Amino acid sequence: MFKKILSSTIFVLIILLTSNNYAETVTKANPAYLKMYMNNIVGGKDAYRNYRNIAELNRVAAWIKGQMKQFGIECSYQNYSVDRQTYRNVVCPLNLNQTKKIIVGAHYDVFGEQDGADDNASGVAGVLETARLMAQNKNQLKYNIEFVFYTLEEPPYFRTEHMGSYIHAKSVEKSKHEIFGVYILEMIGYYSERDIQTYPTGLGLFYPSHGDFIAAISNYSSRSLSANFCHQMSSLDKLQCERLIAPSFIEGVDFSDHGNYWKYDIPAIMITDTAFFRNPHYHLKTDQMSQLNFIKMADVVDGLVRSMVNQK
Repeated sequence: MFKKILSSTIFVLIILLTSNNYAETVTKANPAYLKMYMNNIVGGKDAYRNYRNIAELNRVAAWIKGQMKQFGIECSYQNYSVDRQTYRNVVCPLNLNQTKKIIVGAHYDVFGEQDGADDNASGVAGVLETARLMAQNKNQLKYNIEFVFYTLEEPPYFRTEHMGSYIHAKSVEKSKHEIFGVYILEMIGYYSERDIQTYPTGLGLFYPSHGDFIAAISNYSSRSLSANFCHQMSSLDKLQCERLIAPSFIEGVDFSDHGNYWKYDIPAIMITDTAFFRNPHYHLKTDQMSQLNFIKMADVVDGLVRSMVNQK
């Protein structure tokens, strides 16, 4: 009898340990994967991925499409024309036959001639790793997910109708009642415990002076998305999360792809290390992978994954 009880106990322990290890595998972002993705994104040797170098933009878009296919997610190109040139978003639906969907996106182009490691290869890598984990955890999801990789976020097309995110937001406007919310990853890799953080006028009185946190930026109608994200980050107890709920006239609040969804009254937030308010390498050649913290990037992805899995 004792042997049977002991055998049964060992069997249950093995199942529990296996289950826990499996859960750790599929629910935790991997910093090494994030680094691998970024190596491929910034790896072009002959040109930088700006609006002038369409071949390089297309290389990155094709690589993203191939990487997503390895996760079991098929993508298509959303092509559009600007100045007689063709540019493309990469749109990758994870259709789970739910009634509503969440959009997760990041832009893959850069400003000028630079690697654009934080801006915005870090965001693209974050979306890719989120997609990998969501594909593994899809049975836990209450929403369809559409992963979108945008082109032409940077100048000279910034804040114009030629932005990839504007093209995408416009394309989903008629079905916006099906969209629960949009998460935009815009620079998620630069952190510092030093007092280097700056803010738009007046906000420094209410937020940390150190640069060791992730921020969730929303307007009023998107506030529940940012609340859930920071709640999930707090539950991880690794990287501090700060929320800002503000109208778009506050400097920097709409300085990314989420702003184009706001134009169509679609709830959207920006998840960011605060860009030029923190990172001294913003839009410079020194914006390189060596400046980034991949462990904290993984923490951000874990918070985003939890947000979607636990979204009400």
